[in-house]
Amino acid sequence: MTRVLIIEDEIIIARFIEQQLKAHFSCETAIAISLAEARREMPRLLPHLVLCDINLQATKTGIQLIGELRQQYSFEVIYITSYQAKSIIEQAVSSGAANYIIKPVDEMHLFAGVRLVMEKIEERHRRTEQLPDAALNSTERRIVQLVSVRKSTREIADLLHISPHTVKNQRHKICRKLGLKDENNALLKWALEHAEQLR
Repeated sequence: MTRVLIIEDEIIIARFIEQQLKAHFSCETAIAISLAEARREMPRLLPHLVLCDINLQATKTGIQLIGELRQQYSFEVIYITSYQAKSIIEQAVSSGAANYIIKPVDEMHLFAGVRLVMEKIEERHRRTEQLPDAALNSTERRIVQLVSVRKSTREIADLLHISPHTVKNQRHKICRKLGLKDENNALLKWALEHAEQLR
């Protein structure tokens, strides 16, 4: 299932976007209405797609926030904004945007803008189905994704609401499934090497 983070400081707009996404796509969603919430949600959700407003009424623009988040995480981004200036659109393109939707957002513009990017994400999932990590279940994949962004066992436990002991057991099990030696850095090395397919 595709995971989508909506970064939008106007909660009514954010809820509308979330409602439309759930109506038209098979996805897990979360909403962040501030920079702090966005930073908290990233390691918890590990989104495949981020829908981000550019004007967040904050110390950073949405484009600057995406640049910061991409230093640690890998995801597609669609900007949803009222900005129509060519210079802003060029900045968005330079930041690696997959699409750019101009407000006010209606159902069909949102569907069209998101559908094209969802297809890209789904195609990536299809290509990785036969790779070694295909044997991992959803919880194990989430743990490996968190390992790939250098989260500790305790941090993973807190984010997934399980005990550190359970995380350790899961890591041992994952190493066996992937044919890795059960040593401290083996899983981290594997996760970093396969970060792209773990998205």
